[in-house]
Amino acid sequence: MSKEDKDKVQIIDKELDLSNAGRGVWLVKVPKYIAQKWEKAPSNMDVGKLRISKTPGQKAQVSLSLTPAVLALDPDEKIPTEHVLDVSQVTKQTLGVFSHMAPTELAAVTASNGKENGSAASATPDSEKLYMEGRIVQKLECRPIADTCYMKLKLESIRKASEPQRRVQPIDKIVQNYKPVKDHAHNIEYRERKKAEGKKARDDKNAVMDMLFHAFEKHQYYNIKDLVKITNQPISYLKEILKDVCDYNMKNPHKNMWELKKEYRHYKTEEQKDEEKTKSDGSSDSE
Repeated sequence: MSKEDKDKVQIIDKELDLSNAGRGVWLVKVPKYIAQKWEKAPSNMDVGKLRISKTPGQKAQVSLSLTPAVLALDPDEKIPTEHVLDVSQVTKQTLGVFSHMAPTELAAVTASNGKENGSAASATPDSEKLYMEGRIVQKLECRPIADTCYMKLKLESIRKASEPQRRVQPIDKIVQNYKPVKDHAHNIEYRERKKAEGKKARDDKNAVMDMLFHAFEKHQYYNIKDLVKITNQPISYLKEILKDVCDYNMKNPHKNMWELKKEYRHYKTEEQKDEEKTKSDGSSDSE
């Protein structure tokens, strides 16, 4: 946020009513099915009864029973009625409960009070009230008693969670929005490229052998991919010719490489190379 935007923001100081700041309140965590029932209940309905039993030398036992009126809000949905509240103290934290009254609600309350007092009153837009309802002194976690009703509820929730979110549904008519593609672009491009390169035709066997001998004069070993590029022949046809004039190495250091058979080789040995070198050196000295 820029400095100009910060200057435009209007900061309104509102008073906080601290008359109930010293009151201790409980923070209760309830299951989802209870929260949904309470949200449906009207404001003037009793939603449950809290029982606190104290035994000397032991922690207080707290239980919650839902009222029949709450259960009658949705008779088809069976939920547990008896619950136990596990109590824990709030330490190393300071938690509070705050509330606010919107201007419309405050105007209605002010108007009703004005009518009772015989005078008219109105609330300004900035008259929102903030209250501190109390300080949390205990945390309670509501858990149902593991009876038959709770087990059925848990089983139903597990069944719903295991249902697949996506289902296959039969379609009676053609869907126009999602038609299958007749042919993909990359397939068309591949066929056109192969067509442009042309189909590799088989040359005469002797011509292919001449190309192979000429290649092996340069190097002693070749793999099949290089020989295909050199001769431009189909790989199956080329292998047939290679089996006649070449050996396939199965061991290192020239594994998976082709070389000419012994009867077709005319590589010079090291001794022949040394003799030719000696002769060339002798002839140069005599000159």
